[in-house]
Amino acid sequence: MIKEITVEPLVDHPSAVETIAGWFEAEWPAYYGLGGPGSALRDVRAYANQGGLPVGVVALRSGSVCGIAALKAQSISSYADVSPWAAAGFVHPSLRGHGIGSLLLGALEEQACKLGFGRIWCGTSTAQSLLQRCGWQLRETVIHEGENLGIFSKML
Repeated sequence: MIKEITVEPLVDHPSAVETIAGWFEAEWPAYYGLGGPGSALRDVRAYANQGGLPVGVVALRSGSVCGIAALKAQSISSYADVSPWAAAGFVHPSLRGHGIGSLLLGALEEQACKLGFGRIWCGTSTAQSLLQRCGWQLRETVIHEGENLGIFSKML
């Protein structure tokens, strides 16, 4: 684990919004790229919130943003009756594998508790081992937008 990592609310780092939006566009081009249905800048701006959903947290290394995660009300349409969802997890590629994702996930769990939630959810095709290491339970695997997603939850 990299020791100089801290996790703070995104709302406290507005200058990072455009950088993070660029990361989202590069990481998820089918959704956030040209012609895609999403707006990375709109989503990241929405995560720069506090006191309710959505809310984002950022990982900082020596004061520079190196990762983000968000807690949002909805994610997977077939699970519209449950909330909140851990989403938008991203760690800069040069720093992956050093525990930053675990720190971000833990911060989202804290945010969910502060907001009064007793369970948190996540749908992922890429972070299943991270969630399992952090004590999340696989509920089922579904096909969502052509991808196999693991649907996980964790009691808080």
